Amino acid sequence: MTVVLQVSDTHFGTERPVAVVALQQLSAELRPDLLLVTGDITQRARPAQFARAKAVFDQLGVPAQLIIPGNHDIPLYNVFARAFHPYGRFAEVFGEALEGEYERDDLLVIAINTTRRYRHKHGEVSQEQIDRVAERLSRARPGQLRLVAVHQPVAVTTESDINNLLRGHERAVRRWAVAGVDAIIGGHIHLPYVLPLKQTWPDLPRAVSAIQAGTAVSHRLRGGISNSVNVIRTGPKPVVERWDLDEVAGRFKLVQSTPLNVER
Repeated sequence: MTVVLQVSDTHFGTERPVAVVALQQLSAELRPDLLLVTGDITQRARPAQFARAKAVFDQLGVPAQLIIPGNHDIPLYNVFARAFHPYGRFAEVFGEALEGEYERDDLLVIAINTTRRYRHKHGEVSQEQIDRVAERLSRARPGQLRLVAVHQPVAVTTESDINNLLRGHERAVRRWAVAGVDAIIGGHIHLPYVLPLKQTWPDLPRAVSAIQAGTAVSHRLRGGISNSVNVIRTGPKPVVERWDLDEVAGRFKLVQSTPLNVER
């Protein structure tokens, strides 16, 4: 079994010390194989915020990291940097790669950059990205759980979040479903949930889930939900666990376990 710790929307610069400590404790307890960070690492893409993020992520002691930027990781007020070096500060800390993958016998994670310097907070998936991910999914091994990680959501639960949907999401979902994806993972809106995408598109050729994470450590909470992270476990019956910060105990606690419907 492979264990993935999904951490999203940390917004360093607005972090809560109690949540940071609790996240370190949770990682030490669960000993995940992969740290998957689905964007909005910083609040304003400042060097000190990136440095703090890297220090905390490294302190989690996870053997592998897969990190993609969010819209907050592009400078907002420095117009020159946004136009000509939008990912310069990200790259100084996490390297030039804005996309990547992680593979084991039982897991394939493909992470893509859905931020755009010209879109402010909104995200976009290009046709080239859709095709490239579909081709990679088509080469997945039979025993692998197949996940695609983005920043903005491909499905939402509230009308107010419709405008936050990833641009191009329906084309991506349909193409990736044909190629064999099991779940599409995101963040951005600070609400944790798991949705079966056949509720939105009943004609999908297979079961596909949308997995969304809350904000892991920021005080920018939403919907009355405390800080939250996801833990994904592979195996014959893969599950998504939601861990929320218990404000009294100062620790993350398991509050929900959702089986993933995987069709082969």
